[in-house]
Amino acid sequence: MTPGKVAIVTDSTSDLPAQLARSRRITIVPLTLNFEGRSLLDGVDIRPTEFYRKLPNATTHPTTSQPAPGRFAETYAELLNTHDAIVSIHISERLSGTYASAVQGAELTDAKRVHVIDSQLASMSLGLLTLAASELVAQGAAAEAVVAKVNDMREHVQTYFSVATLEFLRRGGRIGRASALLGSVLQVKPVLCIRDGLVTPLERVRTFDRALNRVIEMTRALDRGQGLCVIVGHADAEADAERVARELEPVAETLMIQPLGPVVGAHAGPGVVGVGCYPADLLPLGLKRVASAQTRG
Repeated sequence: MTPGKVAIVTDSTSDLPAQLARSRRITIVPLTLNFEGRSLLDGVDIRPTEFYRKLPNATTHPTTSQPAPGRFAETYAELLNTHDAIVSIHISERLSGTYASAVQGAELTDAKRVHVIDSQLASMSLGLLTLAASELVAQGAAAEAVVAKVNDMREHVQTYFSVATLEFLRRGGRIGRASALLGSVLQVKPVLCIRDGLVTPLERVRTFDRALNRVIEMTRALDRGQGLCVIVGHADAEADAERVARELEPVAETLMIQPLGPVVGAHAGPGVVGVGCYPADLLPLGLKRVASAQTRG
């Protein structure tokens, strides 16, 4: 890498394929999955396919933990050897302690040169925002300009998803405002979003298929005439994700399908399908179907 460039860092809850992250010069700091008596680095020691295969037979619910501040400090120190500054973008502070850990890591290295951002997002949407930051760096933007643009774009990145069951969100303590849906006597499927950094219910429909239709409709409604940047994420539900992607393809400037990593999957549960998206006129990415369940590195 050319010295003087801005480095982009995120965490593994961005669920970006390793190959794509490498090609966009994005450094990923992994969270830890505590599963079946082992502590595994998310996306490094355990991949989505293995995790979702083992999950149904797990005897205890998997838990997760954020990277230690020292892990961030090591990453930052190494990058600052070859870069003038770092922009580090992370999962919502209201969903994880990762942002706070990154802030501490910055303070242990060089807080003036390391800019840590709370994305107020997760998974597909965090991945999109991180890709946007890497695009800005590729265009030659300075760290302060990247931070300003990312903070501005953050308000326009939407996350719509549905879960097969709310149980995983409840067990993992990430259910947020969707706790209002627990205990319903009706067999309904929730349409959820992330708002103010929290999981928030939007609607209840009778079937998962209808929930996905609403996700598609709400996503398409965001198009302002120049298409959308879209990542479709799923937890062991590739066929459903492919259907959502096909429906969104006509309005997508950028379109990717990617599996949710083990840490996100531990909280969302298998069967989740969702969309992270923003209007492409904010910053086109020019990526089409570059990642699928088979190619996540």
